Amino acid sequence: MFINKLELKNFRNYNELTINFNSSKVLFVGKNAQGKTNLLEAIYYLSTLDSLRAKNDNELIKWNQEYCSIKAEIKKFDIDTDLEIYINPPNRKKLKVNGLNKNKSSDFISNISTVCFTTNDLLLLRGAPDDRRKWLDNAIMQIYPAYQERLSKYNKIRIQKNNYLKNLKGNIQADTQMLDIWNEQLSLTGSNITFIRLSFLYELQKIAKVKHNKIAKDENLLIKYNSTILDDISSEKKFEHPIEYILEMFKQKLEQKKQEEIIRAQSVIGPHRDDVSYFINEIEARKFASQGQQRTIVLSLKLSELELIKEKINTNAILLLDDVLAELDDYRQNYLLDAIGEETQTIITSVDTLHFKEQYLKDVEIFEIKDNNVKLL
Repeated sequence: MFINKLELKNFRNYNELTINFNSSKVLFVGKNAQGKTNLLEAIYYLSTLDSLRAKNDNELIKWNQEYCSIKAEIKKFDIDTDLEIYINPPNRKKLKVNGLNKNKSSDFISNISTVCFTTNDLLLLRGAPDDRRKWLDNAIMQIYPAYQERLSKYNKIRIQKNNYLKNLKGNIQADTQMLDIWNEQLSLTGSNITFIRLSFLYELQKIAKVKHNKIAKDENLLIKYNSTILDDISSEKKFEHPIEYILEMFKQKLEQKKQEEIIRAQSVIGPHRDDVSYFINEIEARKFASQGQQRTIVLSLKLSELELIKEKINTNAILLLDDVLAELDDYRQNYLLDAIGEETQTIITSVDTLHFKEQYLKDVEIFEIKDNNVKLL
């Protein structure tokens, strides 16, 4: 997979910008606050319809402008494809593939896969559960694009259920027939999401354990899925129960929590409340791992994402590295750069070229970003 061209209009700090890529190694250099990350964000948005930083699409639009657009030309399996996103709130965003409108998001994001590694990811372990869920869900989308629609459906049902719970105003004596209907729909979609997450983490664990051990030879990495429906599940073993089992457990838990949800006026269980935890030699990394150990875990996860995507969809994702090299020590920097295959298009942002070996820079296409302008060096 290769991005040949990126075109932006009114996106973040850029009025109009066109960049042609002619190398599998691309480096954007420039001082902070020049818009380097915005370029990676645009590419990432093409593959997830989700921003690296913005809470809503309005934040992607340049100040005092009504809309923004992202266009790209990509090559996948030797086939050229044109992608276009047009964002003009409050209207629904327009998605086009080769000039044809796409109503289903999965039909759009299936055309491009990315793995993005930012400085914020280095805080993944100690961040909020929502950060880990977002990482997990976006990683799954790169392999199973239809997952995005299932997640969206679940969240719509959850919001409707929460609105209904608010209308009950804590009255546990109220008729809950409508609540039972929402719970039935929520359990159907939620059990599917949980099952997919467990399957993904099992596959990721197999790869991440090996990669982590290459960096930290005496440390064994274990990933666990912390479910509000099931007991915590180790990803070292494949989840043996069928999806029907999760569905039944979900229904039972919802029945147990019915009064609590009415009193609190919110959905208290489900994949929107689940989390992921990491252990080194059976010790929870979030609480006890050093900063270096945590960064090793995240590095292993990102490289494992890359490998798993190649394994599942038979092509390499585009790797986006946003200023992470400056946050890694020399050993981890070298491991990261050496682990990236020549066939993986890698787009990196950095303040300068000091963190790169001379040999690595030989084949790199370097762009300088200054005052909202992008210039090929």
